[in-house]
Amino acid sequence: MRNKIRRIGVLTSGGDAPGMNAAIRAVTRTAISNGIRVMGILKGYRGLIDGEIIEYDARAVSNIMNRGGTVLYSDRCDEFKTDAGMRKARNTCEEYEIDGIVAIGGDGTFRGAADLSRLGIPTVGVPGTIDNDITASDYSIGFDTAKNTVVEMVDRLRDTSESHARCSVVEVMGRHAGHIALQTGIAVGAIGIAINEVCFDADECIERIKESRKNRKRNFIIIVAEGMGDNYAENLSNQINAATSRDVDSRFARLAHVQRGGSPTLQDRVAATIMGNRAVGLLIEGRKNLVVCSRGDKIIELDIEYALNLDKRYKNKLPDEQFAELSESDQKSMTEIIERKKAEIKKLYEIAKIVSI
Repeated sequence: MRNKIRRIGVLTSGGDAPGMNAAIRAVTRTAISNGIRVMGILKGYRGLIDGEIIEYDARAVSNIMNRGGTVLYSDRCDEFKTDAGMRKARNTCEEYEIDGIVAIGGDGTFRGAADLSRLGIPTVGVPGTIDNDITASDYSIGFDTAKNTVVEMVDRLRDTSESHARCSVVEVMGRHAGHIALQTGIAVGAIGIAINEVCFDADECIERIKESRKNRKRNFIIIVAEGMGDNYAENLSNQINAATSRDVDSRFARLAHVQRGGSPTLQDRVAATIMGNRAVGLLIEGRKNLVVCSRGDKIIELDIEYALNLDKRYKNKLPDEQFAELSESDQKSMTEIIERKKAEIKKLYEIAKIVSI
């Protein structure tokens, strides 16, 4: 059943990700092509509370899909987590006659979207985070660009590591997820990859470094996910120096927020366009409280509450007693998804170790 949507709002929230602008562009032009006005909400949920809203026409989103970051800006808004803050956000929607919202971001963004839907504002989420840690979706906007940025930076480090017979221990982003670390580790030929999802044996890795050094290998790369903990990568670098008596000079590098920036890759631009287009289509169909997801080679939509529970279960934040309160079908499907994802990571990690000698 189709509802009459006159205006929709679009916002980006949480950490920025390359490709968000392509999603904003797709949302705007899809809506306008269906006779719907588009309101750009600045600074995420903060802008929704404060009424920082501008109307977008088709030309307002010209020449933005090649730009990194988000033209709508982003902000962390603790006030939105309160009842008073959410009421202000709902009042803003009523003032600007916004009939639905597309919210682009990560799990925090989706929690906000679910809250808006409960307040009567139809909302659809689009996954946008370089961490690729939205469990319900196999792919998140910004992931591919961030990986390519890491590969480019580490390739440069390898050049100087070869010259000086060094080991570069590189910390990459991803919050508690190791997706960036695992895939870039394979792509740069890292001798070691340290992620939370699979046990990393530092001593064994150091022994392989020492053996490879005897066989005339001069450069070594170890990729460490930031989720391993504060100073883990730096401490590992010091451990390598001590264990090799500096026969392999180890240096620590943290790439940090450079991974968030830059012009998005083709994959991120296309994924963002398809997801943004689908989000508007769902609102036009009168559907709400959904998140657009990539599953294999298909774009699907899932209930946001389901997606949030799945995410919490995967990240060990949903206790067994709460999990047991879900329907049997939800428990079964969530368990299958989690087991598949863990198996995929383990298999990829095994491949990475085999080819790292």
